[in-house]
Amino acid sequence: MFEIGLFAFFTLFATVSPIDASAIFAALTIKSTAAHRRAMAVKGTLIGTAILVVFWLIGDQLLARLGITLPALRTAGGILLLLISIDMVFARPSGGTSTTVGETEEAEQKEDISVFPLATPLIAGPGTMGAIILLAAQAGDNWQNQMAVFAALVVVMTLTLMFLLVAGKLQKFLGVTGLNVISRVVGVLLAALAVQFIFDGIASSGIFS
Repeated sequence: MFEIGLFAFFTLFATVSPIDASAIFAALTIKSTAAHRRAMAVKGTLIGTAILVVFWLIGDQLLARLGITLPALRTAGGILLLLISIDMVFARPSGGTSTTVGETEEAEQKEDISVFPLATPLIAGPGTMGAIILLAAQAGDNWQNQMAVFAALVVVMTLTLMFLLVAGKLQKFLGVTGLNVISRVVGVLLAALAVQFIFDGIASSGIFS
């Protein structure tokens, strides 16, 4: 159970990328008051968490309805996470974990960014949604494993909120170079996890049996 929880934590931390999210949040709320920034950070984190909890709860039912097998999900999820990790290693913006140029321009015109782009796609983006479904599917019917995944989600969301609340100070302290270094390190770890997902998916698919 502990290993599954730790695995889920690293996967979700890499896909949510709280440090990157806080940097974008700081840039988009530079003209907002401190109270407004706090309110948006709390609201956005709660909405993002709610979205991910829904995917955690109905992930297996969604797979069953769509006729998607676990090996197929592992392989596809691994490929998606690998693409995200490559962008992280090269410090490039990724539509899977951050906003696109068009989304950023739209967000700059809004006073309240808690729902868009903070809750989604910054917190609950395509990569994170896919990851939570994959983690829930791997946990199976074992409630202890499922609780480990849920606990990992809660911890990551708590850390995300903490980073958002100190976004401005964190950005000034780390600078662009510091943020990129952390992003690259996390990206390397995510790449390894992604490749393992792909290997597991292919191995359990029965293609080579």
